[in-house]
Amino acid sequence: MTIGFIYTGSTYATPDKQLTKKSNPRVLTAKFGDGYEQRIADGINVLNEEYTLSFKTRLKADIDDIVAFLDTQKNVSKFTLTLPDTNNTTRTGERDVKVVAKTYSVNYEYDDFYSLDVELRRVFEA
Repeated sequence: MTIGFIYTGSTYATPDKQLTKKSNPRVLTAKFGDGYEQRIADGINVLNEEYTLSFKTRLKADIDDIVAFLDTQKNVSKFTLTLPDTNNTTRTGERDVKVVAKTYSVNYEYDDFYSLDVELRRVFEA
């Protein structure tokens, strides 16, 4: 099972074990004076998803390549993130989501070893 994204040609960026998914459903709520409320989904794709990936203690050249890829995307161009999903029957245990890089930060560890933390936001477009 491959988790991550392609960043240069066919080079795959595989994050460390600290992949985090945060989901936040968008809901419109009408509250009534007697304590009751009514809820309805806000739109078609109502589940906002954000992913946090970590690339710890990697060679500077590898981190530089991933950062250069994210810099070219500019939080505008989408790319594909592959995630584990045992409910997906079309591919064995994986699913692809379109994402943009919301934020990312480089940590200068020591010598020629750096770390990178990336926050991705799921987008719904063709």
